[in-house]
Amino acid sequence: MPPNERLRDALLKQGITPSELADQLQVDPKTAERWVTTGRKPHARTRHAIAAKLGEAERYLWPGAVSDDKAQQVSESEMVKLYPHRNAVPNDLWDRLLGAATSHVDMLVYVGMFMTEKPNLLDQLRNKAANGARIRLLLGDRDSDAVIQRSLDEGIGRNTISAKIDHALAFFKPLADTPGVEIRTHATVLYNSIYRFDDEMVVNPHVFGKLAAHAPAMHIRRLAAGDLFSTYADSFDAVWDGASALT
Repeated sequence: MPPNERLRDALLKQGITPSELADQLQVDPKTAERWVTTGRKPHARTRHAIAAKLGEAERYLWPGAVSDDKAQQVSESEMVKLYPHRNAVPNDLWDRLLGAATSHVDMLVYVGMFMTEKPNLLDQLRNKAANGARIRLLLGDRDSDAVIQRSLDEGIGRNTISAKIDHALAFFKPLADTPGVEIRTHATVLYNSIYRFDDEMVVNPHVFGKLAAHAPAMHIRRLAAGDLFSTYADSFDAVWDGASALT
């Protein structure tokens, strides 16, 4: 079998050698080396543990190891709760997700103004970045066609969302020089707003003619063999890669 390059890459990203992985899982180092060099598949329980440790989907690391039916069942279990409107998501859930995050805080929005209403948000993000978390904030490009069209679609005027973006960027700009914090702007059509906190996220699908606060929201938690969380995480990364750094 060919080497498992996806597993090799995931280990490199985390700075973990096969021998260190073997030690953490209490298996023979030669066995862990074969997972990489020969593409040998670990047992299901071990695959779950490796995927969770590396923050990757099990189906990504070992394509075909999980059947489509099983992946669908697991993906359904990734949905913690569906809210009819984003403004129905309890404040204490937002506070818990943000407070517990230690490695990732990602936000993909046009504005995300409701987040700026949280007391001490900037200090929280600074502290998390100082302790090793990666903070990525993606806001809309105020002059983009997509932002202007969204403002018209919501019936709130051509430049209203652009003005709100100016406000949000002014709020977050003090974080721009903070190590571990990156702020970018994007010009994509925003199908969903995404708020990621480590292995949990709130996804806010957008509905034509409705304010984002009035559209549904999904609370999702990553499971190793599921696809739902990784679908939205990959979407965030795609927008991030094409976005512009804040100037």
